Amino acid sequence: MTDPPSPCTGVCRIATETGWCRGCLRTLEEIADWPMLRAPEKRALLARLERRRA
Repeated sequence: MTDPPSPCTGVCRIATETGWCRGCLRTLEEIADWPMLRAPEKRALLARLERRRA
């Protein structure tokens, strides 16, 4: 099972009102944890990011 690609867009600015990166919508903790997550956990995080986008 291959890892999904990082959601990073290269726009690395944390919004003070949400605590989310303006580019990928992850929190600082989610960004830091990404390399250590297993593929299913990465897919779950990507699903949460889609809901944040909505």
